[in-house]
Amino acid sequence: MAENKSGAFLGGVVIGTAIGAVTGLLVAPRPGKETRQFLRKSADALPEIVEDLATSLQLQTGRLSEASQRRWEGTLGRLREAIAAGQEASQHQYEDLVAQEEQPTSDYDN
Repeated sequence: MAENKSGAFLGGVVIGTAIGAVTGLLVAPRPGKETRQFLRKSADALPEIVEDLATSLQLQTGRLSEASQRRWEGTLGRLREAIAAGQEASQHQYEDLVAQEEQPTSDYDN
């Protein structure tokens, strides 16, 4: 779920950056010819930027996946230890109860 939120956030940042850049270029105090040339150069560079972004996202996703896997394995190990400790405590408690029931009662206990 966190990966979905971070992906949506990153997508929002990219879209917001693009909208901001285009808006800034359109209202910038440059002559129209310079602005169009700059937009063409930016548009030509866009596939490389997208490719770099995609590569970066793949690397980040891989890292997140590996980190999540390590955390899950640690959590699973602690859970197994807790279950084993609970089973052992239950067994000891059961044995204590059985031992108390097997003890003969004396007349002095009343």
